[in-house]
Amino acid sequence: MRFGRFSRFVARGIRLKDDAKFVASDYKISQPLPVLISEQERDRLRYVGLKSLRLLAFLGAGVSGLLSCATVAFSSDEAEHGLECPSYPWPHNGILSSYDHASIRRGHQVYQQVCASCHSMSLISYRDLVGVAYTEEETKAMAAEIEVVDGPNDEGEMFTRPGKLSDRFPQPYTNEQAARFANGGAYPPDLSLITKARHNGQNYVFALLTGYRDPPAGVLIRDGLYYNPYFPGGAIAMPQMLIDGAVEYEDGTPATESQMGKDVVSFLSWAAEPEMEERKLMGFKWIFVLSLALLQAAYYRRLKWSIFKSRKLVLDVVN
Repeated sequence: MRFGRFSRFVARGIRLKDDAKFVASDYKISQPLPVLISEQERDRLRYVGLKSLRLLAFLGAGVSGLLSCATVAFSSDEAEHGLECPSYPWPHNGILSSYDHASIRRGHQVYQQVCASCHSMSLISYRDLVGVAYTEEETKAMAAEIEVVDGPNDEGEMFTRPGKLSDRFPQPYTNEQAARFANGGAYPPDLSLITKARHNGQNYVFALLTGYRDPPAGVLIRDGLYYNPYFPGGAIAMPQMLIDGAVEYEDGTPATESQMGKDVVSFLSWAAEPEMEERKLMGFKWIFVLSLALLQAAYYRRLKWSIFKSRKLVLDVVN
């Protein structure tokens, strides 16, 4: 009985093996036979697929939300801090470049005739202009045009006198309260260091001076303010001051809005950093001297150490 069962089992195995050889040799099936999946396995795979789709949808929604928040944050940052100003190729920004002194002279003229009525430059003296934009005689004549309160004299009283080279530029207002009262509550900043006190100072000042526009649709500007996208908040109390032909240059240069903006920014850049040319020249001198010292040190090392690098040591281990 047991032997019969064993015989039938062996015969079934041989028959299945022959059937497999028949299918593989005659029909040459290149694709695997379909695998039967149970109902539970199919439900599990369907659940995993739905879970993956939900996860992808959640990630997509999160990325979209982050992008929208970034867009809103960028828009609010632009409205709060002002439009990003472009970069301009200022001629004095090079490593060995110097100021355009003719532009500085024209910029001082723009400051005197346009800006000095509201903005002060309390850190600049008339003697600073000597050799930069004017001769000493021209600067003395310019300083003598103002009256300076000095004293006290021998009698203990204050008096007025003509200006001298050592005097600073005159102040347009006696104090901050008077300045705010004359400008509707706004305080005009001092321009001595304005290109250093503002981010991207030179480009910002030029973009601000030439960036006045009509407010776009939906933007309301109250009375007494003017729309300028480069100013933080977009509303500035200073009206547009640079208008074509507002200044008549001494050298005959056409006084366009952009030309006046470029000249006054050059003047303000010099005022904020008057030692720039001397600093660049001194740096170039030091680099040249240190280069000579480096070459001399290299030659000295090669001369003195060549005998030590080329000698041969022989050890007499016998004696």
